[in-house]
Amino acid sequence: MNRKPLDDVIEKIGEHYKNDIGEGSRFYVEVNIGKQAEMLGYQDIQQKYRDTFAVVPLKQAVPGMKVRIDGRTFVNYAQFESGIAIPGYVVEETGLAHKTFVPNDSMILNCA
Repeated sequence: MNRKPLDDVIEKIGEHYKNDIGEGSRFYVEVNIGKQAEMLGYQDIQQKYRDTFAVVPLKQAVPGMKVRIDGRTFVNYAQFESGIAIPGYVVEETGLAHKTFVPNDSMILNCA
């Protein structure tokens, strides 16, 4: 199976946060997939995913502003083995194994 650039972007995000990811946590940060693609040199997908964010559940809150988000916001999100989650329509474009993302009733976005 051919690797897709999006697969590399998703895996790099997971690698970057691997020590901070907390399965089932209500605290999370958002990572812009388009910006990550650009940083990795994938100009061809940078524009397509410029407004798409990965959800990275954190073991604990980080300093900065916090915003409470209704967990229903993440309906149709999928989670990868690394622990990060992305919208279902993006998951369909990857070749990575995933499962349904089950968020808490309320999630707390950490804005760093």
